[in-house]
Amino acid sequence: MKLESLLQSTQVISVIGGSDVTVTGLSCDSRSVRKGDLFFAISGSKENGIHFVREAMEKGAVAVATAEDLSKSQIPGVPLARVPNARVAMAAMASAFYGNPSASLAVAGVTGTNGKTTTAWIIRHLCDAVGRPCGLVGTIEYVLPGIVEPASRTTPESVDLQRMLGDMRDGGFRAAALEVSSHALMQNRVGGVEFDAAVFTNLTQDHLDYHGSMEEYFEAKSLLFTGLSKQTIKKGRAIINSDDRYGHRLLDRVQGVPVITYGQGSNCQFRASNIAYNATGTTFRLDAKGRSYLVRTPLIGLFNVYNTVAALAVTSAMGLELRRAIAAAATIPQVPGRLERVPGKKNFHAFVDYAHTPDALVNVLKTLRQLNPARIITVFGCGGDRDRAKRPLMAAAAEQYSDRVILTSDNPRGEDPLEIMNEAGKGFRFQVHESYVDRESAIRRAVETAAPGDVVLVAGKGHENYQETATGRHPFDDVRVTARAMARKDFDDRGEARR
Repeated sequence: MKLESLLQSTQVISVIGGSDVTVTGLSCDSRSVRKGDLFFAISGSKENGIHFVREAMEKGAVAVATAEDLSKSQIPGVPLARVPNARVAMAAMASAFYGNPSASLAVAGVTGTNGKTTTAWIIRHLCDAVGRPCGLVGTIEYVLPGIVEPASRTTPESVDLQRMLGDMRDGGFRAAALEVSSHALMQNRVGGVEFDAAVFTNLTQDHLDYHGSMEEYFEAKSLLFTGLSKQTIKKGRAIINSDDRYGHRLLDRVQGVPVITYGQGSNCQFRASNIAYNATGTTFRLDAKGRSYLVRTPLIGLFNVYNTVAALAVTSAMGLELRRAIAAAATIPQVPGRLERVPGKKNFHAFVDYAHTPDALVNVLKTLRQLNPARIITVFGCGGDRDRAKRPLMAAAAEQYSDRVILTSDNPRGEDPLEIMNEAGKGFRFQVHESYVDRESAIRRAVETAAPGDVVLVAGKGHENYQETATGRHPFDDVRVTARAMARKDFDDRGEARR
């Protein structure tokens, strides 16, 4: 595609060196530049892309787009396009380069603090089940035609996201479910995506190290919904959890866009009631579109009722027949690391969950409490280089809703694990809890002390298969470690280990 044509999709301040060059690819990472690429020099929080322009050119970049003034630079040989905002321009040009793929797909975007992954996962399943092949871009994995790959981030950069949407369209998919993070919204990664439906799940404390305050966090999430009114092709619908106080506030923000509310409130357009669940699944009544339905799902917990109702509202807005979608809800597959049952010894249960915010931990523990366990033993930690204010809140939540708490390490990154644990421990009211810096030791201790009727919850990492420390990422899988500990306990309880 000619650079001149690409530049027509966005606002341009100036072009030095002409625009009659052919662009065969897009990149914003100099390490992955290929011959023929247009390189976007983006200014980030840690690095400025202009420092990598020469590297990009050496690898074959044929043009550069940036918001920086490079008119007096010593970078010869390629056109330099100056734009008002490099991320806005990158998203617009990426959409144009791949032929505006979202216009050919039914696209759902899911944002919120908790529930994004599960809701997007359910949306994809419902679409697939009724014969509308659906791609997935989210925290756990990217699902493209013929490809399932581990996710590198919840919402990719716009050049990668638009390429994925193009692959979905070209590979015969008819829909796409996207998790949309607050970081992505602030950085315009979903710019150029035409949404059929946008979902707001909830808002609780998280990422304040990035956003600074809950108000700024809310403003970031709101961008997905205020952006619906600016779409040029589709009239997207806003699907909002009106039981959430921030969701209720969001209702006043959304102007000129059809809104569908969901929750348990009497005025919700998709309303759940008569909820009952056990260790194998959940049933509830759904009132929607003037009718009542019985919904069965293998997922457990009130929060998963909200996730399921949100997904049903979304797929209905995307044109799926509601009754068929409800039937498909009965076969929703296990979401990796989301209240995932660990197979093993049968006289107690063990679950792994991604809960890494105070609210998410409370929701999971409340759900497990309703299974009427003898005791709940909770293993949790707090991530390093992230919102420090939530650490004592996590400890307080674990203590309030558990019978025993074991504090441990969870992706300390560049921080001292013991210091993180000390900060979290300030949220405990009682000093009767155990702590192990080594996460495997903490999990083993929880399993070793579990008695018949107990529930063990290993919280924080969920689907992640690594532990991230100052020295990098090291293999670590909560499900496998917990299963190994359970097998060892089973072995010891039979007396075989003592022979």
